Amino acid sequence: MPNVVEPSLRVNRGPAAGPENRRALIAAAREVYAEAGLSAPFSQVAKRAGVGQGSLYRHFPDRTALAVAVFEENIADLEAFASDPANTVDDFLDLVADQAVVSTAFIELVTADPADPRVHHIGARYRETVELLLERQPASTSGEPHFDVDDVLVATEMVAVVISRTPTEGRAAVAARARRLVHNAFRATDSR
Repeated sequence: MPNVVEPSLRVNRGPAAGPENRRALIAAAREVYAEAGLSAPFSQVAKRAGVGQGSLYRHFPDRTALAVAVFEENIADLEAFASDPANTVDDFLDLVADQAVVSTAFIELVTADPADPRVHHIGARYRETVELLLERQPASTSGEPHFDVDDVLVATEMVAVVISRTPTEGRAAVAARARRLVHNAFRATDSR
């Protein structure tokens, strides 16, 4: 009886697998860098995603490219959130803090070089999202807005940075404290 070679269980689907591989790489990167931070080997992302390193480098030539992809997904979630008229700036700040808790390594990568052209559009989209939210925010009794876009941008940056600089085991507590401080600061602005 001739030797029969078993076919590989994993069939190379070529370019058709590209979008699926990209999604798997982003999901794996979230897990790998949440667990080990930036010290995790880049190759660990491919391994966790179940794809080859060639696929990793085809989609993301470096860690910054991967961080940008993660933040693009985060921004898309924030845009969808902001499009719901029932959601407030307070709710938005909570979502941003939740994202920061699990994206700390990516915050460091994206903020390392603000002049990087791959990063610039993220800030622009984020600003537009905050503007959309504030358009619906009721004005104070004097007719003036409670706070402006730059107030929210500074607040969310402070929250994200403090969370990103906190060891993993303390991030949830720091995120809760930062959210409470920002909520109180915005409420104080409301009473002026």
